[in-house]
Amino acid sequence: MGPHGPAIFIGDAPGLDFLNSVATPTGTTIDWIDDGEGLLSWLEQAQLVPGDVLRKMRKQARPGELDTIATQARGLREWFRPFVLKHKGRPLALADLTELQPLNRLLGKDEAYYRLVLQPSGQAAGLEVRLARHWRSPEALLLPIAETLARLLSTEDFANVRACEGPACTLIFADHTRGHVRRWCSMSICGNRAKQAAHRRRLRAGHRSR
Repeated sequence: MGPHGPAIFIGDAPGLDFLNSVATPTGTTIDWIDDGEGLLSWLEQAQLVPGDVLRKMRKQARPGELDTIATQARGLREWFRPFVLKHKGRPLALADLTELQPLNRLLGKDEAYYRLVLQPSGQAAGLEVRLARHWRSPEALLLPIAETLARLLSTEDFANVRACEGPACTLIFADHTRGHVRRWCSMSICGNRAKQAAHRRRLRAGHRSR
């Protein structure tokens, strides 16, 4: 785990959790991928890259190489954020796809492939098809991120994508609640702050009415 402590995973969609890798949970902005080591830690916490691959990358990368990849990851994140904020709250339209060519170019670099593996112990005997990936360079660390963004776009109803209503909160999530009534990144953080603020307003209104 990196020096910033555990990352935030409240998006209910891995692609949105990537956007939430920079946040202001306690009044100070924290970027969990502010350098190469931070990127490796975040990828491990997000379970996007196997641990043995991360150890190999850490050992074999040239000085500063992982920091460069982290810079590229932040660039990808801040390129994608305006798209999500622009289109959240409504279904994506065919015309919106024209904005996603940079993501398609990154996906085109992937060396993912399928392989047959034995199913884990405890399940019915047999084989399953599992996605694997060649990890030829640290730049490949960007590819599972790109995949999560593509899956977000292809499987998530953007009508359910929300931004937390907390005044200073930047977190984004997919609202999968019944009735789609989720308003806050977390009831224990922004939801509780909103309740306290509403309570203070009621107290002030009560004092003024006396």
